[in-house]
Amino acid sequence: MNNFYSPFPEVNAILDELLTNVQSILGNHFIGMYLFGSLASGDFDPQRSDIDFVIVTADNLPAEMVSALETLHARMTASGAKWAAKLEGTYIPQGALRRYNPEDGPFPCINEGKFYMARHESHWVLARHILREQGIVIAGPGPRTLIEPVHPDDLRRAVKEFLREWWSPMLDNPVRLQSAEYQAYAVLTMCRAFYTLKNGTIASKPVAARWARETLNQRWVPLIERAWIGRQNPGVKAQADEVHETLDLIRYTLECSQQFERTTEGR
Repeated sequence: MNNFYSPFPEVNAILDELLTNVQSILGNHFIGMYLFGSLASGDFDPQRSDIDFVIVTADNLPAEMVSALETLHARMTASGAKWAAKLEGTYIPQGALRRYNPEDGPFPCINEGKFYMARHESHWVLARHILREQGIVIAGPGPRTLIEPVHPDDLRRAVKEFLREWWSPMLDNPVRLQSAEYQAYAVLTMCRAFYTLKNGTIASKPVAARWARETLNQRWVPLIERAWIGRQNPGVKAQADEVHETLDLIRYTLECSQQFERTTEGR
């Protein structure tokens, strides 16, 4: 096929391979295949980004199809192709895609070469918004026909829950932040969280970082600038003062998200 899904030929090639095999396995169960995440937002970095995809099915898949998909992904990962190991996505029935419900599922998922069944967590509210508004169509109908609009306050609540579920525990166990790359990821994620809490929409890392430098207290500007440089240095150990300051930023972001919760309780 060799369609132009991205500016990266090897990424396009792995997507073509995935699409062809998935359509063969799913047959009439296949509705569409879409890209979201950094490829859709314009923040894709070939050195470290994943290929975020969603494959929409007509309904829940029978066990034999799920098993065939697991075999497919295991084969692609074992091939040694760089981008096969970077595939990160889910298979979801069109009825469940339309509006987020944490009770739906579990759904087939692939992440870092691991295939598993799981329900979608709160950050999928954000993923649905990006998919609906910016998603790249590989095959199938436009995503706006499949997903209801996501209200700005729903995006804010999803950010708040994501902060509480994923980032709050890191205050007590910051081992991931010892990596300069992950420390930078944490800072830029806080910038994106602030952007959504304030504006009720989602921005890419570059846009959110620029906005945060201009909007947040000047205390955080050097940290944000160092984070933008640090994301280019995988494998480097983070400086102790940067880790402490990043924890302060995470704590501050959590406090601000709780203020949002209080201001919306009466609506």
